[in-house]
Formats: sequence, structure tokens, C-alpha cells
Amino acid sequence: MIPSQSYSFSGIVVTLYFFFLFSFVLHTLASPKVHYCRDDQRDALLEFKHEFPVNESDPNFYDMIGSWNKSSDCCSWKRIKCDSKSGQVISLDIASVPLNNTLKPNSSLFKLQYLQNLTLSDCNLYGEIPSSLGNLSHLTNLNLVYNKLVGQVPASIGNLTQLRYLSLSYNQLSGKIPVSFANLTKLFALYLSYNYFESELLPDMSRLHNLEDFGASGNSFVGPFPPSLFTIPSLQWIQLGGNHFKGPLDFGNISLSSRLQILSLRDNKFDGPIHESISKFLNLEQLDLSNNSFFGPFPTSLLTILSLRRVNLAGNKFKGPIDFGNISSSSSLSVLDLSHNKFDGPVPESISKFLNLEDLDLSNNKLEGKVPGFLWRMVLLKLSHNSFSSFGKLSKVLDQAQIRDLRLDSNSFRGPFPHSICKLRSLEFLDLSNNSFSGSIPLCLRNFTKSIQVLILRNNKFSGVLPDVFVNATNLHALDVSRNRLEGKLPKSLINCEFMELLNVAGNKFKDKFPSWLGSLLRLNVLILRSNQFYGSLYHPHISIGFQMLKVIDVSHNDFNGTFPTFYFSNWLEMRQRITLNPEDGDTYMGYQIDTNDLQLVIDSRSYPTSMDMVHKGVDTEFEKIRRDFIAIDLSENRFYGKIPESIGLLKGLRLLNLSGNAFASNIPLSLANLTTLEALDLSRNQLSGQIPLDLGILSFLSIMDFSHNNLEGPIPRGTQFQRQNCSSFMDNPKLYGLDEICGKTHVPNPTPQESEKVLEPEEQVINWIAAAIAYVPGVFCGLVIGHIFFSHKHEWFTEKFSRNKSRLVIRGTH
Repeated sequence: MIPSQSYSFSGIVVTLYFFFLFSFVLHTLASPKVHYCRDDQRDALLEFKHEFPVNESDPNFYDMIGSWNKSSDCCSWKRIKCDSKSGQVISLDIASVPLNNTLKPNSSLFKLQYLQNLTLSDCNLYGEIPSSLGNLSHLTNLNLVYNKLVGQVPASIGNLTQLRYLSLSYNQLSGKIPVSFANLTKLFALYLSYNYFESELLPDMSRLHNLEDFGASGNSFVGPFPPSLFTIPSLQWIQLGGNHFKGPLDFGNISLSSRLQILSLRDNKFDGPIHESISKFLNLEQLDLSNNSFFGPFPTSLLTILSLRRVNLAGNKFKGPIDFGNISSSSSLSVLDLSHNKFDGPVPESISKFLNLEDLDLSNNKLEGKVPGFLWRMVLLKLSHNSFSSFGKLSKVLDQAQIRDLRLDSNSFRGPFPHSICKLRSLEFLDLSNNSFSGSIPLCLRNFTKSIQVLILRNNKFSGVLPDVFVNATNLHALDVSRNRLEGKLPKSLINCEFMELLNVAGNKFKDKFPSWLGSLLRLNVLILRSNQFYGSLYHPHISIGFQMLKVIDVSHNDFNGTFPTFYFSNWLEMRQRITLNPEDGDTYMGYQIDTNDLQLVIDSRSYPTSMDMVHKGVDTEFEKIRRDFIAIDLSENRFYGKIPESIGLLKGLRLLNLSGNAFASNIPLSLANLTTLEALDLSRNQLSGQIPLDLGILSFLSIMDFSHNNLEGPIPRGTQFQRQNCSSFMDNPKLYGLDEICGKTHVPNPTPQESEKVLEPEEQVINWIAAAIAYVPGVFCGLVIGHIFFSHKHEWFTEKFSRNKSRLVIRGTH
């Protein structure tokens, strides 16, 4: 039995051996033969690498292509992929590598004939797109976004008939879209946004019958909108905002199988009513037609699209009452923006039928009457700049209200603070400014101090004290109670507001010593105490450091007094930093750029429009546009005396300095010449003596200055900026000389008051800063937005417009 068993076991072993051998052979035959990188592909990549003068110490360069070399297989190099059978390079993705050069027509890149994916995004490429790019006929993905490419797109791009993804956005390309683009019939994504393309789109967009995403915002496309775009049944996403399309919006023959979900045509020149055929977009979820010239009544056909979640019709010319027609209870609408139109009448009760509606913006219309109680269930509610005068009966939903953002500013509300607001325990932003609320600010504010981030009660008639309710307000970034009738002292509980960046109590009747304890708020950028009854000294020797982050301080028109030690300003570290703007940021205003219409307050990625106040012809006036980078000190109209501290010259970021209307004596500090970004300087109406420092003449940004009504002597500095000043900037300094070129024949060496009046030309004015113009951006994105300058002559207030090529400073107002 044993031999038989042994034979049986051996047979099993042999059988298994041949089984595994056979399996291995089959696997080997079935598996493709793997090729390593071909020599010609490797050499082409190395030649391409050396076409660019890139610093190999740059971490982005070295990490991605700096390590390419002949000692390793190029198919293993970073950002390279090869075909597993042929060894041909099929993907080159070197996004964010700083190539810093042009893409040459004879580049070795074009030797990689089998490339399917080419991604050169954010590589600082400039110059034109070479037509030889059209020879890469296997490309399915071409991404050149975020470069500095210029000129026209070559027609040869139309040869890339296998393309499924093409992005040329965020360059400086111009001219027309090549007609050859119509050959790209396999495209499912085409992005051309933020270039300088002009003329019309392709005459027949329907040839791109596989297109799903189409983005061409921020160009100069003109003419009527091509309705052929809406015949593409696969199209899901259209972004064409910021162009010059005009005329009525023609939807053409909308495909019954349309899959369109997102349509944005904002910031164009469309007009006319919105045609009811828009209701055929049965899958539409987001519609943005804002900032055009559409008119007529509210387009009720929109609300028959049950899939719609977000609708933005802001900035058009719709008018009449808001009539939503027959609203389906199954509507998905959650965001509705009808702001900046001409709607009138009351808020319709039919809004309450939008069961999913959370964000509602009806601001800047002509709505009136009561604010309905059912609106309190919103999360974001904007009713600013209307004529609402009262609140309707509050519904039971108030106890469960989740409002985080409530804008009721610039309406016609009167009477006491609405206590119902105190029940909104999730409130983060509250703006009641520019109304006629009166009486005291209630203690019940403490109910939402844990959540509140921005509290604006400016320009009302509130009286009494500001309640001491900020113990738990650790998230409060900005508090503005200016232009009311508040009195007493600032509440000490403000010391708990560790995120406080702006505090504005201007134009009240606060009577207190300087709140030096606020210096412990490490984020405080803007402190405005203007036009109150504060008194005493600003300097307290027991406080060694504080206010390190201040960018603006305005304590003007109070009763402060005392002197300053020479080192007083040395700890104001933020003002010591010179702030420069990126030239690529464009306009120095915080006006409309990409996604904002007004001055913005940005907190936790959410923006809130703000405004600025200034005294204009004796009347508080709001203005819209100001500079982002102002750093300013206004100590005017107090009773400070002694020497101006030499440490003022350490504040290299300072742009505006006003020390007028005090009793400062001795010489003007020579250190002022260190303030190379200074744009406006007012030292008038003091007791200063000695010469005007001649080095001030080299401050090229110094455009506005006033040294009048002092005891100055000697020559006027010869700088161009000084020679451009009005005669009034130096008047009543009997020993000054060199005024002939400035004042001309009208110069009177020692004018009487009556003669001084004759010296001034009708348009000449004397600088006198009276108030701080504030708009503020704390936190995440844009930093600080501040303006601060005023002008007067004998209480006749006006604003002056001036500009300069480098700083582009513009200060504007209306008479």
C-alpha cells in the first residue's frame, strides 16, 4: 500500500506543477508588454525643461521638474504619465511651475506627439499661443488657465478634434473666437473667462453638441445672445457674465431634453422683459440675471420651474408690486435676490409659501408698510433702503428663528428699539443704521452677544447709556453706534471683545477719560471717538504698550489735553509697516470688482456692505468709495500742547496726519520727512515755530498740506508738491517767505482778516479735517478699508478730487 500511496502523491505534485506553469504562461501571454520611456520622449522632456530660465532653487520647480534627469526612467518622473504599451508620454501636468517665459513655436514640447493631457496652468507663461500647438492631435485635455498669454487664439486649435476639455481662462487673450472652434465637437467643457475676447460668439454654437460646461465671463463679447446655445441638450452650466451682450434675451428653440442647471448672464446689457419660455428649463437650479436692464413686472413664469434653488434678478429695472402668481408648495427656492430694482408696495404674503426659502434680499427698492412676521424665519434677510416703517404681527416662528444676518438700515422706522430682535439668539450681523429709532438701547442685547459679529446702530436717535452687555461678546468684530445721542462712559465689558477690529462711537455725548484699557484688544484696527466730550490725556505712563494694531485713530473734536513723550508712537507697530498694493489688484477702491457691489465687510468668508461718513457742508453725508490702505491719525480740535513727538516719524505707513487746532509748539519734527507714503498733512492753527523742514519737499505723495496760522519762518520748501499748494496753506505765518510763486500777485505778506479773504480764490479752500470717513474690512480677505479726509473754509464743507499716477488717490463727494 505504501508504494501506491507514494505514487499517488507524486502524481499530485506533478499535476500542480504543470497547472501553475500553465497559468503563468497564460498570464504572461495575456499581460501587455510594458515599455519604459522612449529615448526620444525623454530627450524631448529634458529639452523642454531647459527652454525655461527657471531658478532650480525654487521649491515648486525642483519638486516637479527640477529632478528630471537621464539617470531615471522618464515614465517615473513627477507629473509625467506614459502609455503602458508604447512608452509614449501621454500626460504632462506641471501646474504652478514658474516657467517665466514664452511657449516657443519650435518648442520640444511639440515632439511629444502622443500627448493626451497638457496642463500648463499658473506657470507664468506669457506671449502668444503658438500655432504649432494644433499639431498635438491626440490631446483630449488642454489647460492654460492663469497665465499671461496674449494675442489671438490660433485657428489651429480647431485641429484638436479629440479635445474634451479646453481652458484658456484668466489670461490676456484678445480678438475673436476662431471659427475653427466649431470643429471641437467632442468638447464637454470650454472655459474662456476673464480675457479680452470681443466680437460675437460662434454663430452656430449647436455644433458643439457634447458641450456640458461653457464659461466665458469677463470678456467683451457683444451683440445679441446666440440662442443656438440653448439647443444643446447636454449643456448643464453657462457662465457668460461681465460681457456686452445686449437686447432682449432670446431663448430660441429650447431643447425639450435640456439639462441646463446653472445659467449666469449677470453684468451685461440685456433689456426687455424675461420671456415666459424660460420656464422650459425644467432642470434649472441657479439663475443669475443681475445687473442688466431687464424691465417689466416680476417674471412669474420663473416660479413654475420647481427645481430652481437660487434666483438673482438684482440691479435691473423691474417695477410694480411683487407678484409671485401661483406658487407651488413643492418649490425648491432657497435664495431670492430682487434688490436694486423698482418694486413697490408691501411685501406679498405669498412669500410665506416658499417653504425652503432661507435668504431673501429686497433691499434698494420702493417697498413700504410693515415687515411681515413670517420673514423672521429667514436665515439672511435684507430689507435695506426701502420705506418700511413698522413691524407686522410676529408669528410663532420667532422663538425658533434662525436669522443670522438682518439688514433693516435706511428705512423709515421710528420708536424704540424693536425688542423682538433680542429673541434672535443666532444673530451674527445686525444693521439698524439710518433710521429714526429712539429711546435707550435695551439690556436684552445680551441675548445675542455670544453670536454677534457686526452690530451697526449708526445714525439714529438712541439716547442714554450704551448698556454694559458685552461680557460674552467674544466674537464681536465691529461696533458702530456713531451719530446718536448716547452719553455716559464706554462700557468696560468691551474689554472682553477679543476679536474687536472696529469701534466707532463718533458724534455722541460720551463723557469719559481716554479708554486706554482698549489697548489690550490685540486686533483693534480702527478707533473713532470723534465729536464727543472725552477729556484728559492720551498718554498714561502706567500703560507701557497697547494699540499695536491700530491703523486709524480719530479723537478729534473732544477735550483731550496734555503733552506726549517723544517715544509715544513707537509702539504703534501696525502703522510702522509700509503698506503697498499689488499693481495687479487694479483700482485702489473697494468698489465693484468681481463679486461685490459696495464697500464690503468680510468675516468668515461672508461679505457685508458698509459705508463711510463725513461732514460735508456741515451735514453728515455718506459716501461710497474709499481707499483700502489708509492709515490715519486725527488728533485735531483738542488742547494738546508741547512738542510733536519725534517718534511720529516711525509710522512709515502713515498716509494722513491731522494735528490742527491744538497748541503744539516748538519746531516741526524733522522725522516727518521719513513718512514717504504721507499724502495729507495738516498742522494748521497751532503755535509751531522755526522752519518747515526742507526735506518735506521730497515727499512725492504729499499732495494736501496746511501749515497756516502758526509762527513759522524761513523759506517754503522747493518741492513740486509745495509749489502746487494754494496760498491759504501758508497764510498767517508772517516770517515765511518764498510765497510769490505760489500766491502770485495776490500775495499779501501780512494780511489782515479782510485781506486774507481777498487772497483766496473762489475755489480755494483751507484743509480742516473734522471727521473720519470709515469703511472697514476686518478679517479674512481684504484687510482694512479706510478713508479719512475733510476740507472746509469758514464752515463751507466740500470734498476735493485729486489723483496721482502712482497712488491713484481719489476722494470724492457731492456738493
